[in-house]
Amino acid sequence: MNGKIVGLAIMLSGLIAGTALYYLQVYGFYQEVEGGNVELVSVVSNLPEPIPFDGLTAIDADSSPIRYRACFTTEYSLPLLTESYVLADKATPRNAPGWFECFDAEAIGTALEDGTALAFIGQKNIAYGVDRLVAITADGRGFVWHELNECGEKSYDGTVIGETCPDLPAQSSN
Repeated sequence: MNGKIVGLAIMLSGLIAGTALYYLQVYGFYQEVEGGNVELVSVVSNLPEPIPFDGLTAIDADSSPIRYRACFTTEYSLPLLTESYVLADKATPRNAPGWFECFDAEAIGTALEDGTALAFIGQKNIAYGVDRLVAITADGRGFVWHELNECGEKSYDGTVIGETCPDLPAQSSN
């Protein structure tokens, strides 16, 4: 009888821990972002410049710099955008929580592959080793996410960072 009680306690603990882990990953850390703007890096100044947008909906989490996701619309056309702003070399949208319905990473990725959407750099090094990418479709729908850049990938996989990357930010010792 004691073995059944211990087994039941272990199974119940695993169920509670699994449920808590799922909730924290999908819902717990995210919060809606109020306000904000949409920026793209200019080919002229190499600095982020705001573009006109409407209906910005965004989520973020303090637990990771790559959890930011946003959706918006813009009146700018793709030809105007390609002449004025820096295109991203490679862009693979990251999945968003299922409850953030406007951001479908698979559909955005397909649109990028078939050319009905283009990806631009929104801001370089928004956090150390992380760039903000913005994909805009031909019909003016826009999507924003954060992606590790080359320096970020190197710093996380242990490769020597090199001179082209900025210095790592100082870690606070609290």
